[in-house]
Amino acid sequence: MVLVIGTGGAGLRAAIELAEAGVDVLAVGKRPKDDAHTALAAGGINAALATMDPEDSWQQHAADTLKESYLLADPHTVEIVTQGAARGIDDLERYGMAFAREEDGRISQRFFGAHKFRRTAFAGDYTGLEIQRTLVRRAEQLDIPVLEGVYITRILVHDGAVFGAYGFDLTDGTRYLIRADAVILAAGGHTRIWRRTSSRRDENTGDSFRLAVDAGARLRDAELVQFHPSGIIEPENAAGTLVSEAARGEGGILRNALGERFMSRYDPERMELSTRDRVALASYTEIKEGRGTPNGAVWLDVSHLPRQTIMNRLPRVYQTLLDLQMLDITRDPIEIAPTAHYSMGGVWVRPEDHSTDVRGLYAIGEASSGLHGANRLGGNSLIELLVFGRITGQAAAAYSQGLTSLPRSAAAIAQARAEIDDLLSADGPENVRALQRAIRNTMTEHAGVVRDEEGLRAGLAELDLIEKRMESVGIHPDIAGYQDLAHAFDLKSAALAARATLESALERRETRGCHNRSDYPDMDPALRVNLVWSPATGVTRESIPAIPDEITHLMEDVSTDGKLVE
Repeated sequence: MVLVIGTGGAGLRAAIELAEAGVDVLAVGKRPKDDAHTALAAGGINAALATMDPEDSWQQHAADTLKESYLLADPHTVEIVTQGAARGIDDLERYGMAFAREEDGRISQRFFGAHKFRRTAFAGDYTGLEIQRTLVRRAEQLDIPVLEGVYITRILVHDGAVFGAYGFDLTDGTRYLIRADAVILAAGGHTRIWRRTSSRRDENTGDSFRLAVDAGARLRDAELVQFHPSGIIEPENAAGTLVSEAARGEGGILRNALGERFMSRYDPERMELSTRDRVALASYTEIKEGRGTPNGAVWLDVSHLPRQTIMNRLPRVYQTLLDLQMLDITRDPIEIAPTAHYSMGGVWVRPEDHSTDVRGLYAIGEASSGLHGANRLGGNSLIELLVFGRITGQAAAAYSQGLTSLPRSAAAIAQARAEIDDLLSADGPENVRALQRAIRNTMTEHAGVVRDEEGLRAGLAELDLIEKRMESVGIHPDIAGYQDLAHAFDLKSAALAARATLESALERRETRGCHNRSDYPDMDPALRVNLVWSPATGVTRESIPAIPDEITHLMEDVSTDGKLVE
């Protein structure tokens, strides 16, 4: 049996592949599968189908991805995804997904980000939601068992090989001991460790990082985090919720508190259509230099656009702001600030099958690393789920079928059991949620859009103190369930992810893509390496393979006239 941890797009696609191969599979998620983070992805999904631009090719898709990554993506990983992308779209069609189409029946494709050709397929402005619905439906057709509301606390390992996982039910605290030949980790990234993030409260808390590292795996590129330029800042419980970049694409204007259209200072040619990392940096700078609103934000204004344009092209943005703030964007501007959006690094995996240092353990989706480098090409995250969901499902099936016996360790199970028991009996003065907030404040202050040596060292010193306080937490399950225990594990994950990020960011003494070092403003050719982290070794450098000639000659500057650059 193969266990899949995480029931978003990556986890479900892997589970489907395993079930179709006749392998027993169990998918476990702490959130409802219908409301996975995948459902929030609005823009679209990339594949060089050449339905709109016949000259497009997987090689060009690979070249665009590598260039946008600032040469930190693994070329082999990029080849696998771009070559397998068309099949990923075919799989979705086979499962019954309805893509937007041209009048003659071709799948519509649009420009997105720094793509040379139109290669982003979509379904309205809810592509991720439609993909998630499609995969849930297919999983139900295959009778794949899905456990919802179960929090996995530890992957069980004996002698360098996995043999299952341990966890508890979020409602009644029931313990789960799951024995498995292989484990596929698809539990997301670590963007929730910042104060403002596009993730919901219980998503992307660094679970994947902690589970993998505790099992004996390593992390790669933890410092490479994409900040989205436009997250709302109120109400507090929804801070970071995204205002789609389509708002800028349709003609939205950014202004500071003085009323200045400030993008003229940072990218006078492209203005609001500039790249995600550049717009985030511009907004951050305006706020930092005192030209932000009293709430520490800037204004995004679409009120000058025709009402019909807003209702037709930005319906979700309109509805979201009305629901959350009673704000009518056809009349008033939106207060926004940069928000942590996507973990481009993650668990260290091999390009071929996304296996890790631990036998039988795989990582996919935002939990993994290798495809995005220092800047993710818009639309690549959804196709990554499908390509590596399929490939890793096949690899885990082959590994499982090749086993002659399953290792077991009473000591490993006892350790996992004791970890929960110890927390449940913890009655110290420290509040788990207060410590989570402390980590978010530390990361926002010292490892946000712009970093420097002094700030990163201060962040590590603060983290040392927080980790000391974590030894004195009090856990209090109540009538509402075991959320407090879940928060305690989220806190452990956040602390580990924060340390990996801070230490790696300190080591990357350059500015490259999403990683802005004010004390090292230039790119350093010597740092065209991946930074790999583990508690045992700290940060080590890993060289990146050469890019094949057939792709290198296609890596040119792409015209961005009239395009929103993701």
